[in-house]
Amino acid sequence: MLAPDFWDRNDAWSRIKTRALAPIGLIYGATVRWKADRATPYRAPVPVVCVGNITAGGTGKTPIAIAIARALITRGRRPFFLTRGYGGGATVPVLVDGHRVREVGDEPLLLARVAPTVVSRQRAAGAKLAVERGADTIVMDDGHQNFSLAKDLSLVVVDAQYGFGNRHVLPAGPLREPVGPGLRRADAVVLAGDGSPSLGDYRGPVLCAQLRITGRSFAGKRVIAFAGIGRPAKFFDTLRTDGAEVVAALPFADHYRYTEDDVRQLADRARDQNAQLVTTEKDVVRIPDALRTGIAVLSVDAVLTPAVEYERLLDRLCAAR
Repeated sequence: MLAPDFWDRNDAWSRIKTRALAPIGLIYGATVRWKADRATPYRAPVPVVCVGNITAGGTGKTPIAIAIARALITRGRRPFFLTRGYGGGATVPVLVDGHRVREVGDEPLLLARVAPTVVSRQRAAGAKLAVERGADTIVMDDGHQNFSLAKDLSLVVVDAQYGFGNRHVLPAGPLREPVGPGLRRADAVVLAGDGSPSLGDYRGPVLCAQLRITGRSFAGKRVIAFAGIGRPAKFFDTLRTDGAEVVAALPFADHYRYTEDDVRQLADRARDQNAQLVTTEKDVVRIPDALRTGIAVLSVDAVLTPAVEYERLLDRLCAAR
């Protein structure tokens, strides 16, 4: 689903909706605290870093997790990704190898291009499989609110422009848990993009992450951009910053699986407007192979700064066992 408009608005009707749903949000937040207080997490024999957030999707966790894995590989480590595999049908831990979106979800297919990737709804079981297959470090993509696996380093990614929205907990707002408790469990905060949201009483390390285009540039090109990610507007803004003329920006629901009819309509619109279709790396894996002709992909990676603080955190992770 797309994020409700009232999460981002402050008009009278949005405030009424927020107030009506706030009691449910209080209960939701309380369940997270209850789980945290009563958890007995499994401690893996290898270091575990979690790249998570406290809002519902769209902060840019996956590029940051990939950047961390690549940095670990440069250091001579053998990291494995561990992810829930949202949208996939796997019910037991699996090592991604030739799987399809319907089996493991979209993000694992991207992660597996960089390092071995385990999909598991039960994170402890997934960590055990990763270690059995040779992992000496585990990079969790998401899982800040999962307490079944002990973390040696917890990074909370915050969209620097969006911040925490209306600062209410689901369904009244975008938060998975209240900001204060969520940031207190963080070893570092990563601000993704430009902005300086209030972090309350958090006083730990703060990194910045910027997306860098690594593949084809669309500067000066007429494009029709479409994306089914947490915050499609971030993708559209990246294209505009690159210098593309975005003649249409079409958001789809997060993790949306494109149909033949969807692709045909997109192609017709691109032809009518003399524009190039462009989407994200995460979206293109949700388009059937035979329908990808004529669809370009914007490839990006994340650059984390300041380098000294980033390296210090990696040192801490690698020394955890």
